[in-house]
Amino acid sequence: MQPIIFDPIYMPRIWGGRQLEETYHRPLPDPTSPYGEAWEVVDREDTQSIVSSGTFSGKSLNHLWNHHREEIFGKDFPDFDRFPLLIKILDCADDLSIQVHPPTDVAEKLGGEPKTEMWYIADCKPAAKLYVGLKQGVTKESFDQAIQEGSVANQVHAITPEKGQSIFIESGRLHAIGAGFLIHEIQQNSDTTYRVFDWNRTDAEGKPRDLHVKQSLACIDFQDTKPEMDNPDGNTLATCPYFTTTLHHLKAGETISNPNHDRFSLITVVEGSLENQHTTGDTILLPISAAPLVATENTTLLQITIPSSKHPK
Repeated sequence: MQPIIFDPIYMPRIWGGRQLEETYHRPLPDPTSPYGEAWEVVDREDTQSIVSSGTFSGKSLNHLWNHHREEIFGKDFPDFDRFPLLIKILDCADDLSIQVHPPTDVAEKLGGEPKTEMWYIADCKPAAKLYVGLKQGVTKESFDQAIQEGSVANQVHAITPEKGQSIFIESGRLHAIGAGFLIHEIQQNSDTTYRVFDWNRTDAEGKPRDLHVKQSLACIDFQDTKPEMDNPDGNTLATCPYFTTTLHHLKAGETISNPNHDRFSLITVVEGSLENQHTTGDTILLPISAAPLVATENTTLLQITIPSSKHPK
């Protein structure tokens, strides 16, 4: 079976830019709008990845997952009706809001979906900052007071990462991406985000964006202080019950295949290219019976797999 490619879905965002066009040479839907997200692999009720060519051309990811699961993906996956991951590229030209995603137990109470994710820094401007976790000594009470005063930025821990680093964002971890990043994001299939602070910004009409203060305070892990960028375990960047992400550097002619021949993987080309015109930025679904992918030059890849159903959901 041939590798499967989906048409990207582009999302305009007020904090977005044009790097998807400038860096990845992609034609964007509008010639001037800021696009903050490319949804590369998604199976949501209102947003579907569609296969761009080949045997399954025109079919949705949801169709593949529910009608060709063993043929394409393999066996022993969590019994979800929808493909359980969402893969994005983020172009952050401006600061994103400070936000949190709900842990499983809290999500159920709030009517949202839990969301654990990770970020891989594909590129960043000098001194660009990630805001992750809290400064030492911050309490729920001091944080709540800072919300009222508009000074939440003083409570959040800042990191200055480098290109090629990564960080795991477990649900409940307060976070924001600062201006100047191009990031590959691997996450649970969820779109629940609670904004707690938006840098006191207003829109063209002078109105602030909606915040979700009560929900955020219920979700934030106030024991999460001064985290740093992750240290890889060999080539493993992140592993959790929902996904495992590994980093690979290939020379021209070297190959990559599924780590388990009975289970699929997703391959994201961070830099470089593969045979059959798979180029920088592409995410490829490698079915269980697919041949290895061959690098045509020095190439950096992320490989994403899903643990079997014996792991917790």
